Amino acid sequence: MPDSGYSQFCPVAMAAEVLGARWTLLLLRELISGSTRFNDLRRGVPRMSPALLSKRLKELEAAGLVARTPVSGEPGAFDYRLTEAGRELKPVIEAIGCWGQRWIDIEASLQKLDPNLLMWDMRRNINPTPMPPRRNTIQIIFADLPESRKNWWLVVAPDQEVDLCSVDPGFDVDLYLSTDLRTMTEIWMGYTAIGRAKDQGRLHITGDRQLESAVDSWMGLSPFARVEKKVA
Repeated sequence: MPDSGYSQFCPVAMAAEVLGARWTLLLLRELISGSTRFNDLRRGVPRMSPALLSKRLKELEAAGLVARTPVSGEPGAFDYRLTEAGRELKPVIEAIGCWGQRWIDIEASLQKLDPNLLMWDMRRNINPTPMPPRRNTIQIIFADLPESRKNWWLVVAPDQEVDLCSVDPGFDVDLYLSTDLRTMTEIWMGYTAIGRAKDQGRLHITGDRQLESAVDSWMGLSPFARVEKKVA
């Protein structure tokens, strides 16, 4: 929370004292998206320091928005879950995201590219239903990034959470997507279509034909991608 309040009884001011600290809304976004472990929350806010993340979680717990519970069989590990008050913020966070998608200039958004956030967001929105009922490994290659950040793997197996790896998991790759970070972000945010990016030579897909033909279905888009864009 902010170190100093607004000294106003207005509910907007009181809510701002709880929600207005740096990173708090993004942390709530991650909790609303389903992340419950400290390390998973970190992956959703990769530029937030662990110390500040811990501080914000304690503040949200003190405000009654988050409940922390020990994980059975894992000493020192905790689950962080939204309380009723925290869950009630879901439409608020979604409305802020829709407003940003609708009114913030596309170029302004695309100046703040982040492969870690992009891939983490893509991972939790993968739809395995159109995929073959086996382990599917998709490698995404950002040709414009340094070697240490250019390769990512999505491992999708039946009845398991989708796994995101930045180090080769050692499985045979079923599908390769080669592109640049801006193009993949444009696709994810709904600014351009997969087919258009392929036609323009900005996206190359090779490998399993079933996976390739269904890529629009299993990869999906950002939850905000279908919000109508307007000019501020």
